[in-house]
Amino acid sequence: MSMRKEYELAIVMPVFNEEECIVEVVNSWISMLRESQINFLLLVFNDGSSDSTESCLETFREDQDVEVIAKPNSGHGPTVSQGYHQAVRIADWVFQCDSDDEMSPDYFPILWKRRDSYDALFGIRTDRSQNFSRRLISLCSRTTVNIVYGSGITDVNSPYRLIRGEILEMIIRQLPEDTVAPNVIVSGVLARQSRLVYEHP
Repeated sequence: MSMRKEYELAIVMPVFNEEECIVEVVNSWISMLRESQINFLLLVFNDGSSDSTESCLETFREDQDVEVIAKPNSGHGPTVSQGYHQAVRIADWVFQCDSDDEMSPDYFPILWKRRDSYDALFGIRTDRSQNFSRRLISLCSRTTVNIVYGSGITDVNSPYRLIRGEILEMIIRQLPEDTVAPNVIVSGVLARQSRLVYEHP
């Protein structure tokens, strides 16, 4: 029987050069999570930003619900992976979202309310305007997961995912912190293990 962790929820948010929106994005997540009365910690990983993101994040220095982690630039995937390794130690549920506000916090309560019936809950990106290279990467990621692990997850690299901490911990235990595409691998393992996954557009 697993022991309850310090937090109900840990949010992993990688940030790179988001000076124009980061304060607004973090505030919007904090506001929604407090309104939802969730015991949470927002882990903001500043991935070696070269603009004024670091000084913008000083806004949250005294906020007990936010922990800002400054780190050398390693890229999105390794930063997410590092965040997962930290989050599973402190929370029953782990949520990963990006910092560019592509997917609004307004959808999160939909996932949170359904969490007891699932192992993972994903927000699925719809009506996206992507250039050809990004569409190709998305297609290749989905195809690779389907071939290697089996089908079942629509958006295998979605940056809007809520996962049971104990399940995520079992998966990432096998992954080094510098894993380049942790979300693709996590999606694949969830599919291979036939975990209960909810997807919301």
